[in-house]
Amino acid sequence: MTDARFDELIHARPRLMICASLAEVAHVRFDLLAKALDMSAPTLSKHLSRLQEVGYVHTVPDTRDSRRQWLSLSPAGRAAYEGHFAALRELMP
Repeated sequence: MTDARFDELIHARPRLMICASLAEVAHVRFDLLAKALDMSAPTLSKHLSRLQEVGYVHTVPDTRDSRRQWLSLSPAGRAAYEGHFAALRELMP
């Protein structure tokens, strides 16, 4: 069971969308996530940087195309997202 804990960093709408998307997959390419979220590459990059700074997101360069990156939630990121989601759920009647 995940401890419910509100996370200010994840709560911002773009970062919540990123974490929610990454929570559903093992990993995803940067360009595909940007397209799925209808987010520009610079905007996605900015929010990913914030999530990377605290260790919530891992990035790995694509071995076949160095211009592409693969993204995934770290174990800490998954725990933070699940805790945040649980805290939001507690707010509902």
